[in-house]
Amino acid sequence: MVLAAGRGERMRPLTDSTPKPLLRVRGQPLMQWPMQALARGGFVRQLVNTAWLGEQIPAHFGERVHWAGLPEVHIRYSHEGQDFGRALETAGGIVRAMPGLDTVFWVVAGDVFAPDFVFSDPALQRFATSAALAHLWLVPNPMHNPGGDFGLSASGQVLNLPPGAAGRDHTFSTIALYKQAFFADCGVPTGNPEGVALALAPLLRAAMDQGQVTGEVYAGDWTDVGTPQRLFFLNRYNRLPIKKLIGIH
Repeated sequence: MVLAAGRGERMRPLTDSTPKPLLRVRGQPLMQWPMQALARGGFVRQLVNTAWLGEQIPAHFGERVHWAGLPEVHIRYSHEGQDFGRALETAGGIVRAMPGLDTVFWVVAGDVFAPDFVFSDPALQRFATSAALAHLWLVPNPMHNPGGDFGLSASGQVLNLPPGAAGRDHTFSTIALYKQAFFADCGVPTGNPEGVALALAPLLRAAMDQGQVTGEVYAGDWTDVGTPQRLFFLNRYNRLPIKKLIGIH
């Protein structure tokens, strides 16, 4: 699943007429980078949720797309904006789309640039046979999030540490594997027929407290394209290491 429903308030005025995932990075829409990376790993059945200016996304990609050197990608859409008039937040959008997702599935935000990330079937299979309900890829804290999101134990458990705690050294990259069972007790039925908006972070933190979330560090280039300045740097300095540009330690 590729998340593409957000408004992109911090990217205005760029997002007043273009949904953030369609803003161009190095010659192509931002969300096309993770879509192509998924296809490169063999994950060719992709589901995209939409809301703000959501009609532009299927108009651009359609239901089938074939990029040079990659297998054909089949795209399904979950149109939260059309169905409910608004985005349903991350967890609400995932639960809405869940009837179209496998028992174990990838999720990545369509506004994150991680060109070297490898979506691999071995990683999915390892997770599928583990006891965890979610597996997150974390990055070292960037300058825009110095306090971090989570900790990570030596055994690979993601830790729900309070703000300011020692060891809260990692930021969630948005790239993750989930089992449908992760959302079983979220209070919203599969398919989210009422269009309940539901945040993901509280669900993750509750599952971490139960030891149900594992993770690992992704050391490759990664940018949360959350401001016009970060978008500018990606496009202006496209031959320099991203980590140096945005201050990842």
